[in-house]
Amino acid sequence: MSRKFRVVVNGQPYEVEVEEIAGGGVPRPPAAITLPVPPMPLIPSAVPVTPAEPAAPATAAQAPSRAGGGGAGEVAAPLPGMVVKILVEAGQPVSAGQPVVILEAMKMENEVIAPKAGTVKEIKVAKGAAVSAGDVLLVIG
Repeated sequence: MSRKFRVVVNGQPYEVEVEEIAGGGVPRPPAAITLPVPPMPLIPSAVPVTPAEPAAPATAAQAPSRAGGGGAGEVAAPLPGMVVKILVEAGQPVSAGQPVVILEAMKMENEVIAPKAGTVKEIKVAKGAAVSAGDVLLVIG
């Protein structure tokens, strides 16, 4: 048996014919099935768990990755990032391991340190500059 209906869609009237299906309706999903879960065996801990010691901060000698090593006296960017701050000026003496530039990479500030003692001969970047790994930031003579 079919029935006719008038349907309005977005202000536009339509005449539709609907036929009833025997046993009609949408089939219902089966009821949830609960399966028994075997209990987990308790495993005694043979070794007591102790918190790990915090790592000691890296020193200039332990962290050569912080200092870019270019050619003789060149300080290169160890990773791509943006120059946030230049900590030295041309003509200024620096010591080995002294921070000279702050780079922001992956939302973290990274110190670039002087690989050797000397005098800053030339600064090759400006604050806000984007640098790639290996780009020369400054020259120490």
